[in-house]
Amino acid sequence: MGYRKLLVLSCCAPCSCAAIKHLVQSGTAVTVLFYNPNIFPQTEYEKRRDEQARVCRALGAQFAELPYEPAVWEKAVCGLENEPERGKRCAVCFYMRLCKAQEYAKEHHFDALTSVLGVSRYKDLGQVNAAARRAWIKVGKPYWARDWRKDGLEELRRALIKEFQLYQQTYCGCKYSRANRPGKPLQQ
Repeated sequence: MGYRKLLVLSCCAPCSCAAIKHLVQSGTAVTVLFYNPNIFPQTEYEKRRDEQARVCRALGAQFAELPYEPAVWEKAVCGLENEPERGKRCAVCFYMRLCKAQEYAKEHHFDALTSVLGVSRYKDLGQVNAAARRAWIKVGKPYWARDWRKDGLEELRRALIKEFQLYQQTYCGCKYSRANRPGKPLQQ
């Protein structure tokens, strides 16, 4: 890998815990960035943020949070509300969040950025990496495209979820992804 100071964009603690542990144990200075304006409602955002901070403390990583900006996210995905999960809305969402993370990485002098946005079985890692490449080109901070599900990390992730008794959400966070699945849409 070769990065001494790495920024990890995270969507939630269950997706990031194995990556954090692996990186910290390898001697990498890890900061986990929580920038998720897509998460709805705000109470869900706060629950996920607090779990992420708790895991960072437990595993020896730094935690950073950017402002919760649901209106900015709504504007970015306007017109894509009816897209299915893994559709165009997700691509726009990933790109928006990865650009913001790239800017943070550049401003705070990180060697590179990686993310765990593609860890969930509900997400498409190729779609995340394509958005990350576009963000890298736009902002100029290197992106480490790593599959955080391979090399024993999926098994480690499951063990850490159990060990820390992590809150596991039932949807990606976006009110539209839940609304486009069978069942009852979220209410505001």
